Amino acid sequence: MTDDFFTLREGETTAPIPEGPLLCQATAGMRRIHRVFLWAYDEAPGLVLSVTAGDRERSAYVGEVLGNFDKLLHVHHEGEDLLMYPKLAARAPACALHVKEMLGQHAAVAERLVAIAPLREDWTRTADPASGEDLAAKYKSLSELLQVHLRREVTEVTPAVDRVLTVKEMDEMASHGVDAFDKRVVLAYLGMILATNPPEDQREFLNDIPLPIRLVYRLVGRRLYRKQYATLFPGREIPKTL
Repeated sequence: MTDDFFTLREGETTAPIPEGPLLCQATAGMRRIHRVFLWAYDEAPGLVLSVTAGDRERSAYVGEVLGNFDKLLHVHHEGEDLLMYPKLAARAPACALHVKEMLGQHAAVAERLVAIAPLREDWTRTADPASGEDLAAKYKSLSELLQVHLRREVTEVTPAVDRVLTVKEMDEMASHGVDAFDKRVVLAYLGMILATNPPEDQREFLNDIPLPIRLVYRLVGRRLYRKQYATLFPGREIPKTL
């Protein structure tokens, strides 16, 4: 995802930015996390369609990976709904219209995830091609929505968040729901985040991770990420990470 993707388009406006110093780096952090979701859901339709009829071993693997991404996306938005947007609305009332719009987009994403879940679970078990085509279409619709929402959240809203939330508060939001995931899933996900960001953002992301997690990623997580990528995309070059 190129840097120029995260720019305002015609008719869009940044939420009013409160006066005062920068308290956190929400814009930079969100840009890094949003890149991995943009990449994952751009790839999702093709991954589903790559499964041949009746290949239940591959549908089970692809379905599990996509299910984890769906859960990660839900938890990411849930953390924002609980821990970011209420604080932004209270501390920067002039941002109310932008907050309302972003929460509305979250609701639209949630609706698509609800529609995807039972179809994905059925296709994961059966590798039925008709279900796969329907599932791929639903992921394409979700991807198109995320192409708008994830860009606009960064360009329009997080510059105000930079001024009103503290580093501690952003860290609390970032860690929301992590315990609900198997540690191997989280470690592989860290690799995907690194792979979808340019080197300078990879360095900043690694520096923000607590040292013990950083060490475990380098010892175990990088290998898990490479194995997952190679299984999802056989024959494709694995993106390098720091």
